[in-house]
Amino acid sequence: MEVISTASLAQLHRSIDSLGIRDALQVLSDLYPGKLVFSTSFSMEDQVITHEIAAGKLPIHLFTLDTGRLFAETYAVWNSTLTRYGLPVKAYYPDRLLLEPFVEKNGPNAFYESVDNRKTCCQIRKVEPLKRALAGNAVWITGLRAEHSSARQDLPQLEWDASNQLIKYHPLLNWDTESVKNYIAQHNIPYNPLHDRGFVSIGCAPCTRATQPGEDFRAGRWWWEDNSKKECGLHEKQH
Repeated sequence: MEVISTASLAQLHRSIDSLGIRDALQVLSDLYPGKLVFSTSFSMEDQVITHEIAAGKLPIHLFTLDTGRLFAETYAVWNSTLTRYGLPVKAYYPDRLLLEPFVEKNGPNAFYESVDNRKTCCQIRKVEPLKRALAGNAVWITGLRAEHSSARQDLPQLEWDASNQLIKYHPLLNWDTESVKNYIAQHNIPYNPLHDRGFVSIGCAPCTRATQPGEDFRAGRWWWEDNSKKECGLHEKQH
């Protein structure tokens, strides 16, 4: 996709800023037909967006990254989502030519041993499959919320992703947790039951735990690492 100027991106943002999620996604779909993809991890936020896509019958492709280390509850809500909405969700898996030698050399739980090992594991299981999922598309829709991480407080709702050469749109960026939960309850949307057990940000099972009262939203992810290192590479800012 051709690089979009800051001015053009700002103009696009103004055109959808006052719209609801469904209408904003429709505008983007009209501008970039067949070129919108939504990455879902079946979190509560992602379930809200999936519901909006399904309710509006929007021409947006859904995909997920199956790392091979997900919770059983995540697979269960994945299945419930397929049953509820009937929308195809394309799964992307790690490249075995990268994963097999890494596990053979370092073992299945190497990510606990060093930050470098953990980031390599994330690169293989998440970042490389994501590159394949996004290739050839114009807009990547995410469920990111500013409340989830201090690093996301100044994140624009619509931004240019230089690494993947497309637009990123975060429709729920300014939603708070209560709003997400209320929407889920109001529309009886299937969601991951781990959220009810203190899991805020749900990733791979070995790398995710419930958070304790007063802890940061990201405290449950890679809890053995320093907070400043807690990104897997999917949403790292690159220019």
